[in-house]
Amino acid sequence: MPASSTLVWFRQDLRLDDNPALRAALDRGGPIVPLYIWAPEEEAPWAPGAASRWWLHHSLAALQAELAKLGSRLLLRRGESLAELRSVAQAIGANAVYWNRRYEPAAIRRDAKIKRTLKADGMETESHNAALLFEPWTVQTGGGAPYQVFTPFWKACLKQPEPPEPLARPRTLPAPQSWPQSVSLDSLGLLPNRDWADGFHAHWTPGAKGARTALKRFSTGILANYSSGRDRPDQAGTSRLSPHLHFGEIGPREIWHAVRASAERASGGGWVRAEETYLREIGWREFAHHLLFHFPHTPNAPLRASFESFSWRKNRRALLAWQRGATGFPIVDAGLRELWHTGWMHNRVRMIVASFLVKDLLISWREGARWFWDTLVDADLANNTLGWQWTAGCGADAAPFFRIFNPVSQGEKFDPQGAYVRRWVPELKALPDRFLHRPWECPGLERTAAGVHLGKTYPHPIVDHAAAREEALAAFAALKRT
Repeated sequence: MPASSTLVWFRQDLRLDDNPALRAALDRGGPIVPLYIWAPEEEAPWAPGAASRWWLHHSLAALQAELAKLGSRLLLRRGESLAELRSVAQAIGANAVYWNRRYEPAAIRRDAKIKRTLKADGMETESHNAALLFEPWTVQTGGGAPYQVFTPFWKACLKQPEPPEPLARPRTLPAPQSWPQSVSLDSLGLLPNRDWADGFHAHWTPGAKGARTALKRFSTGILANYSSGRDRPDQAGTSRLSPHLHFGEIGPREIWHAVRASAERASGGGWVRAEETYLREIGWREFAHHLLFHFPHTPNAPLRASFESFSWRKNRRALLAWQRGATGFPIVDAGLRELWHTGWMHNRVRMIVASFLVKDLLISWREGARWFWDTLVDADLANNTLGWQWTAGCGADAAPFFRIFNPVSQGEKFDPQGAYVRRWVPELKALPDRFLHRPWECPGLERTAAGVHLGKTYPHPIVDHAAAREEALAAFAALKRT
């Protein structure tokens, strides 16, 4: 007797390659019905932001096209996940629902409830790991506790068996005799009404095909110089795989083995520095999910409880200047304008702009996390939380309170010829290199010749960095004492 239909619930695993839930459904036999449910209310207060919704729209369109090539479809529904799963299962006569796991607190609670309810209904349910190399509960300290420091965490991960080879892409998917109702992609209303959305198209190709192209470009070219190039925002020195990873258009196992193959080509079988350095960054992504799983309160509250009493400033004017890239510090403004135009920001610059917000302006890390959440195409709750709490000094393995990035010296070190600043802050492009990152020090005649008029064509610095640094040191030292 042939197996009944299996419902495969897609979420942040928008790919056919190395998709364990899809492979399990194929192995089970019988028709397969792929389903995506748009239910942002279930993820509140961290429903996808505007930039993420733009990416999601185009990623779903790409997945629809890939499924069509296999003689299948992607059903789209809008509503409560449990109700829609039951509705589609009943319509197709399915008695099994398979999905790949998510690790955000709201998703974990929802999925556990759905699994209990469907099992009570007599449905078979299975969840799989498609998003991580090492799931959060599989890595523990010697005392059985979660890690809070990265280096020992990553060493423990590397002692585990190497991640398996990625699963092969299916060549066909058995379809049901008839398809239940599906809403249109446009009806989900994912595309934002913002002027920056058009700029995203010039920089990104959402979907699994775009992810594979990005991985090939990185692993066969950029990766060789990753160790030295990753901190240079003026160069194409990073993988730019983060949004593809977040939406599951590519899995970490595929990246791991592509990087491993690159190392073998370069060294004849061993690891080389660039590959180790890059996989360590993948390790930080693993660490972020490890922390979020074990400390689910951290998107909204500091891991270090003492920081709850820190007196962050409420300065709407300064926050808006930061968000708009109008702080008067060129590397900070370049980063925030890159973010607005492309939905992405170079990681070195993310650290600079985050440090400026929480330490120069003493504005809460929560404000920065919210802004990144709405404007990043790779907005990921685990990574976003880890990054902002690291900068603020209130999270795991956090930066010490006295680490305060100097936006001038950071710009001069990592954008020495000013190509990055000139691209995103074009009103400064005619300034000489030696003054580009400190335009207020440029002699008046040279500034005028360059067309730069502080307070008119480009803002004065909104703070004195040296004074702001002293204030921040005093504030964080006082917190430490108490």
